Amino acid sequence: MQQSGVPYFSQWETPGMTLPVLAEGSQALLSDPLWRYSGAGTIEEYARWAVNVCGMACLKMILAARGEIHPTLDLARACTAYGGYVINEVDASIKGLIYAPFVRFVAERFGLGAETMTGVETAAISDLLSKRRFFIASVHSGIRWPERAPPSKGGHLVLVTAASNETIRFHNPSGHHEASQADVRLPLAVFDRFFANRGISVEA
Repeated sequence: MQQSGVPYFSQWETPGMTLPVLAEGSQALLSDPLWRYSGAGTIEEYARWAVNVCGMACLKMILAARGEIHPTLDLARACTAYGGYVINEVDASIKGLIYAPFVRFVAERFGLGAETMTGVETAAISDLLSKRRFFIASVHSGIRWPERAPPSKGGHLVLVTAASNETIRFHNPSGHHEASQADVRLPLAVFDRFFANRGISVEA
């Protein structure tokens, strides 16, 4: 399986922030020197959003593959206007990504054909990719450590760019080092342990 050729973007502006975030939470992002590139107005806004934008990082990579670069938080704000994220007025917490509004958002704003998919068997991802170029898959974030057993499935999004009967290839917005970030390759059986059998099929 060759390299995808799809540009990689982390959900953090500094891709090496994953381990600090795991250790300290979003507070770690207050020291990200590249935060301004996110499109945030303040570093506090960046830190609040960055832990929630794995889906926007996937969209950013899809758009970059066709030559468009958009700041991650610009995408997040626009998606929020469609209901793809819901902000709690009491504590400012963020809920999302919500799939159906995201599908409408990418269709209207970027002309991307997309479809919410549930009940997807891991072995069927290859067939999905023969119809649409990308699959945003819901996996447990612990997929960065594939040798470990995840406590559950889903909760994090990765961008799948290829799959065969044996292997799957994806970009992980919160990989903690180069080998767990871009063009990660795993056996289907390993991916299946993390995969929640749902996601969004996207046509570039």
